[in-house]
Amino acid sequence: MKLHYGVKDLTAIDIMSFLPLILPILIIELILLLIALIDLYRNRKTRKNVFLWTLVIVFVNTIGPILYFVIGRKDRDGR
Repeated sequence: MKLHYGVKDLTAIDIMSFLPLILPILIIELILLLIALIDLYRNRKTRKNVFLWTLVIVFVNTIGPILYFVIGRKDRDGR
């Protein structure tokens, strides 16, 4: 059993075999991102920290949109 792998070993990995596992996760992540950005844009007048939430949604990958839906939707001026 090898304990250390080199660059030559990494080139032997078939990335296309991982595609059926990775593609659904990427699609779900993209859908979450788009829905969160659309909701933030539609309610931008009632939300606080719109720019900050945009950065969190875009740059914190999967957790960012989830945080927005859990925490950010409660962040309104009137409530």
